[in-house]
Amino acid sequence: MELDRYEFEVLLSQLNEGTQTQREIAESAGISLGSVNKALKSCKANGFIDDAGAVTNAGREALSPYKVDSAIILAAGSATRMAPLSFEKPKALFEVQGEILIERLIRQIQDAGISDISVVTGHMKESFFYLGEKFGVRIIPSSCYANRNNHSSLLLARDYLKNSYICASDQYLVESPFKAYEYEAYFPVMKSPDDVRVRAVTWDKQGIIQGMERKAGWFPRGPVFFDQESSEKIIDIIDEEYDFHETKRKLWDTMFLEHASEFTVRAKQYHPGEIYEFDKLPDLLAFDRDFLVNVDSAILDNICKTLSCERTDITQVTPLKTGLTNLSVLFSCKGERYVYRHPGTGTDEIINRQAETFALNAAKRLGLDETFLYENPEEGWKISHYLEGCQEFDYRNLEQVRQALQLIRRLHDSDEVSPWSFDFYEATLDILDLLDDLSYPLPSDFAKLKKSAGEVARAMKADQGKPCLCHNDFYGPNLLVHGDDMWVIDWEYAAMGDWACDLGNFVAQGSGYSVEEATSMLKLYFDRQPTTQEVRHCIAAVGLVGFYWYVWAMYKEAMGNPVGEWLYTWYKAANSFLAEAKTLYEV
Repeated sequence: MELDRYEFEVLLSQLNEGTQTQREIAESAGISLGSVNKALKSCKANGFIDDAGAVTNAGREALSPYKVDSAIILAAGSATRMAPLSFEKPKALFEVQGEILIERLIRQIQDAGISDISVVTGHMKESFFYLGEKFGVRIIPSSCYANRNNHSSLLLARDYLKNSYICASDQYLVESPFKAYEYEAYFPVMKSPDDVRVRAVTWDKQGIIQGMERKAGWFPRGPVFFDQESSEKIIDIIDEEYDFHETKRKLWDTMFLEHASEFTVRAKQYHPGEIYEFDKLPDLLAFDRDFLVNVDSAILDNICKTLSCERTDITQVTPLKTGLTNLSVLFSCKGERYVYRHPGTGTDEIINRQAETFALNAAKRLGLDETFLYENPEEGWKISHYLEGCQEFDYRNLEQVRQALQLIRRLHDSDEVSPWSFDFYEATLDILDLLDDLSYPLPSDFAKLKKSAGEVARAMKADQGKPCLCHNDFYGPNLLVHGDDMWVIDWEYAAMGDWACDLGNFVAQGSGYSVEEATSMLKLYFDRQPTTQEVRHCIAAVGLVGFYWYVWAMYKEAMGNPVGEWLYTWYKAANSFLAEAKTLYEV
């Protein structure tokens, strides 16, 4: 038999609190005395409550369809807006006001009598493994968190999604909203500040969610409760739309709101001060003013030691757009602006940080990079000065191209000798070994391209000349244009090598130059017309460097950190310039 709301509230109140007076039931259930009296009569008539007011076995059976089966905690996100602290640990593991966020959440759920808890992890997933032992929760690792939003996490937990709470792992619930029984599905909302446009949730006169609009209003905030029917429906929707291109970046609750008319889910209102969500560091510091002082953070210690400052001196922390290799954050300290660079996932296998540190110091001596301040050669983190007002390097600006090529020529002509060397073709073979270990599926035309790269590499060896210190990642984004000044930054791959490979990088990495344009550009490097041998050597270098970065990009894909359109850019450079080099070398 299906219970009405008042019967449900009366039964649940008696089950939780034992026999109570009608007034006590009304107060605990939040309903009128008249409604309590009517519901009590109905429950007694149906045998759900005995004459003493205790819940019978029949009453427990009537409540059973409303019992909460499980809770799903979504904890896969990388929380880049919480950088640099999220470089060290997931936001859900931050200690806030003396409690770890996700541990507090788990305890609140378990205190409600819910034991089936699944935690879907992604970013730094190994950091969550201890929760299985400590709390007996189920850990579900996600492999696609970097490419998709949290709808994919919910899909991974589909087998445990029934009468279930769906929770964000990084929210602080002042009072626990969790219960052993829920009467109906609900979606939590909180009022936005006046006139602030949000993803506003709309509902009808009965409180049933209808959809969303971009306006000031009530926005999603807090744990969702879905009954079995709603759970099955949202999984069906995600399944059906999973392969749509636009689905990749969608939150699961956005997908629900887009289909809200297909559900019967009620709005549950919360007010400011009941639930906190920390999207950015200032939000967290406003809630826990001592957080920055107390947090266990080697990154903050690194900054303080390097800049001789206190943690309280670190302000205006803003994540920068993540690069292809690393993660960076902009911050202020004592009136100056700095960039903290944190090594990205998987870079330890392919980047020699000691070689980078040597090159950075050499670049500063040569006046090539005035932004560099300090790098730790063992751990790979770096602090640099931040230059306001830099402009993007323009490959079509002849004067900028000339200035850039003269800077790299200064490096090649210097007497700096690094203890380390870098060979693009040998480095490519090393990455291919890593891809082989990962059983990464190579494209059908790869064997042909690899064969061409090997032939060109052998031909280049014959006219390589004396090795010199090279940047090895010399291209537009690594050139800071600041007024009349220009600096070469990001020296991760710098080592002794073939000078032409810097010119190869310059062309292969997004210049858009044809073979003819690349050839014409060489006179700006030499300050004269290049010889036939120099031209073919440089054209070969473009192809070989393009091949290296193409393989590197596939490795990043295999590590769950795709590089987007760069993959095709490098493929095209490798394909066209290797073919031209084979002609010039008569391979």
